[in-house]
Amino acid sequence: MSGSQGRGGSKGSSAGGPQGRGRRSSGAPSGRSPSARSQRFAGSTKPSQPTALPKARPTQPAVDVHDPDGVRLQKLLAAAGVGSRRTCENLISAGRVTVDGHLVTELGVRIDPLRQTVHVDGERVQLDESRVYLAFNKPLGVVSTMSDELGRPSISDFLGNRQERLFHVGRLDADTEGLLLLTNDGDLAHRLQHPAYGVLKTYLAQVPGPIPRDLGKRLREGVELDDGPVAVDSFKVVDSAPGKALVEVILHEGRKHVVRRLLAEVGHPVQSLVRTDVGPIQLGDLKPGKTRALNRREIGALYAAAGL
Repeated sequence: MSGSQGRGGSKGSSAGGPQGRGRRSSGAPSGRSPSARSQRFAGSTKPSQPTALPKARPTQPAVDVHDPDGVRLQKLLAAAGVGSRRTCENLISAGRVTVDGHLVTELGVRIDPLRQTVHVDGERVQLDESRVYLAFNKPLGVVSTMSDELGRPSISDFLGNRQERLFHVGRLDADTEGLLLLTNDGDLAHRLQHPAYGVLKTYLAQVPGPIPRDLGKRLREGVELDDGPVAVDSFKVVDSAPGKALVEVILHEGRKHVVRRLLAEVGHPVQSLVRTDVGPIQLGDLKPGKTRALNRREIGALYAAAGL
């Protein structure tokens, strides 16, 4: 017992006494074993405190998009022009197709094409065969209505005997020619017209020249009109000649006569005006008075532009 106590007292004087504390404070080793020191991790404040493992992300619960009364997904995709039935099956198996925002990889899934939305590689595919999407090159002198009480030429005069009730996306006044989109998809038409969704429209305007160098900056900063300020998204001079210039104006505003009023306000009244683009859709070489059906990729691009 006395020997044991003597050894305990010896430890106390070397480790717990004032002399022991003085040696450690002057730089002597702390006495921890190498294994204890090796437990220190980057960012740890205590030898025994391990680095916290990252928390696992919660898994999203599976959503069953299958409609037993619906149509097989690959059949609908093939009918919409995405590709052959085999190609569409491969797209599904490869995880490139979503239904209502949920990934689908099983080939037996059936869906309702009138109720559910489908994207392939992030691009929406319109499966409703009753939907119509047309590009129309409105000629000069035609009013942007489907019928006119005054008997003036209107859009319906150029559509033949179509049975669908079509909307025109936005308007062009009688003195403006160019691209109008026609559709019976009301949700898309609304978004394409509403400035909150920022769908750009491109115009070519013939105006008196010359054009001041700072005009583009002024238009981008905004010009005050009688119904509020208007700022263009882009402006450039396409061509110029003595006394006249061809300028390109891009903006997402939809107010009545906005391009004409804007250019008149800055001293360059419009002499002729053509709309060439609505979002991703271009007028191209479509002749005045003619229509063409938009293809699947153009429809998908319109949906993307409208945030659908």
